[in-house]
Amino acid sequence: MNTTLPAKLLAFVLSLMLPAVAAAQTSAAADDYNSRGLAKEAKGDHDGAIADYNRAIADFNRAIELDPKLAIFYSNRGLAKQAKGDLDGAIADYNRANELDPKQARAYMNRGFAKEAKGDLDGASADFNRANELDPKLAIFYSYRGLAKEAKGDHDGAIAEYNRAIELDPKLAIFYSNRGLAKEAKGDLDGAIADYNRAIELDPKQPRAYMNRGFAKEAKGDLDGASADFNRAIELDPELAAGDYNNRGITKEGKGDHDGAIANYSRAIELDPTHGAYSNRGLAKQAKGDLDGAIADYNRAIELDPNIHIFYYLRGLAKEAKFDLDGTIADYNRAIELCPEQPRAYTNRGFAKQAKGDVDGAIADYNRAIELDPKQPRAYINRGFAKQAKGDHDGASADYNRALELATKLAKP
Repeated sequence: MNTTLPAKLLAFVLSLMLPAVAAAQTSAAADDYNSRGLAKEAKGDHDGAIADYNRAIADFNRAIELDPKLAIFYSNRGLAKQAKGDLDGAIADYNRANELDPKQARAYMNRGFAKEAKGDLDGASADFNRANELDPKLAIFYSYRGLAKEAKGDHDGAIAEYNRAIELDPKLAIFYSNRGLAKEAKGDLDGAIADYNRAIELDPKQPRAYMNRGFAKEAKGDLDGASADFNRAIELDPELAAGDYNNRGITKEGKGDHDGAIANYSRAIELDPTHGAYSNRGLAKQAKGDLDGAIADYNRAIELDPNIHIFYYLRGLAKEAKFDLDGTIADYNRAIELCPEQPRAYTNRGFAKQAKGDVDGAIADYNRAIELDPKQPRAYINRGFAKQAKGDHDGASADYNRALELATKLAKP
């Protein structure tokens, strides 16, 4: 989940706050520190200017030292922390701002942003509602309440919120982009394209609007128009475009379109060779039976980040399908080192050990898998086979019965 505000949106929020700072002339020095912090934050590079955020936070810290009772300083420091990804620190600052000035709408709104980024949609909604009570003409509030509704799948509710945001501020491109996404999710492709068109008119350098319009055009069969939009999005922001192709690949894979998924993952990788689309492409290749291609992709994913357990687990599955039992066990060993509470890795490693004749080692792995997840039928079935191989027919029968009980429960609607 994205923990930062989009650059354009953050600059907009900051510009709203400047008049409040100018009005709070409690200390010339405090205002100077705070204004300098705002200036740094407004020009922040949200893809990686951590040093600037640290300097901004240092300025807000100094402003608070000089005047610890001015709520706006805490709100501004909260924005800097949020842009840096420190959501808990941001929420703590917004809490303090609200204590000092319970009628400061933007502190509630900003706390709502941070809660939403943490996945607390109900808490975010409550804060957005309170912000709206205090300032019913705060357009950005409606946009973010729309995002919260969209995250819950309430497309109609989200569109209504975006409509209100646009009524209050019809010149902010992101409101149209967000409404376009909600319309697209409802299948209203023409309405979505109209909104993306307006967003692009207002901000011709907004890559996501081009990318989303391209997806909508593609869904309508306008492949040339889609290609032109994708190309423009890539010119403006290749990294963002890579993420969008990866996400579209996930959607296609979920529908069983392995070839379409692979094409999108490949495009993401072309645009950004460090992108995590390798593991996703490996899964799609594996689903098609291309085990060597899948293993090559998992190898690359591991090169990029050798501390992600799922990469080893997936490569272990592919090696198991190729009957490379030693390679399989080695990968499950590494997956378990990185994530010892993963029951399926024990079950799969047990199966590989059993295939190599290590029945006792297999049973030990099945036992551990069952400790971690006592409702996993496969672990009981495999342990039953292993016990039967050792001549423990009663133990095997008990495991088969337990597996049948669990499978019957899982099969019930």
